[in-house]
Amino acid sequence: MTFDVERYALVTGAGSGIGRATAVAFAQAGIHLALVGRTQPKLKAVADEAARFGVKAEIFPLDLFQVDQVREKIEAIATNFGISILVNCAGMGYTGLLADMPLQDWQQVIDLNLTSIFQCIQGVLPVMRQRQQGTIINVASIAGHQVFPEWGAYSVSKFGLIALSKTLAIEERSHGIRVVIVSPGSVNTSLWDTKTVHADFDRSRMLTPEIVAQTILHTALLPDQAVIEELILMPNAGTF
Repeated sequence: MTFDVERYALVTGAGSGIGRATAVAFAQAGIHLALVGRTQPKLKAVADEAARFGVKAEIFPLDLFQVDQVREKIEAIATNFGISILVNCAGMGYTGLLADMPLQDWQQVIDLNLTSIFQCIQGVLPVMRQRQQGTIINVASIAGHQVFPEWGAYSVSKFGLIALSKTLAIEERSHGIRVVIVSPGSVNTSLWDTKTVHADFDRSRMLTPEIVAQTILHTALLPDQAVIEELILMPNAGTF
């Protein structure tokens, strides 16, 4: 099967939330997709929706918590399809006092929100370096710029992701690779329904995944000579 390697994006966390919305937005823009996530039926639904816009969409069920497997599997996808855009949307929320946080929980947050992204990046870099072209878009958070009580572990992971992204941008610039940080404020996704998050916010005042996705798409469509290095996107209501 032959794909348009100039316009092929790998999106993690593609089964729901920002990842799903990003995949659909990319499909509408004519960008072919490699969809990565944990749940095959959700990925299949996104692939079917993307196909309505005439693009090719392949699904790759992968548990990014298994960080020791991520690099190898992502590299295989990147090599097979000539990935030119990587969008790291997968992540988890966590609330709780640092003093009470079990080490296992801490490690899970860091593994998914930071280490798995590091491994995805290492997986796509060989192909991007070979082509001397690529765009890596990391979805961070406003919590990577300021801290909030009981969001300590989450903030640490996002601060770390921003540092990773900025370092990567400097190291890979000579290889024609752009690195973008998109830091949304609160977004109305299923994150707020998970067992690891206990927070009571007015979700109607939050950003939607589709708004964030359009912002991500905009950064990806810039000419190769330009890059939005860092973008903070907040709800106009000012909600966290």
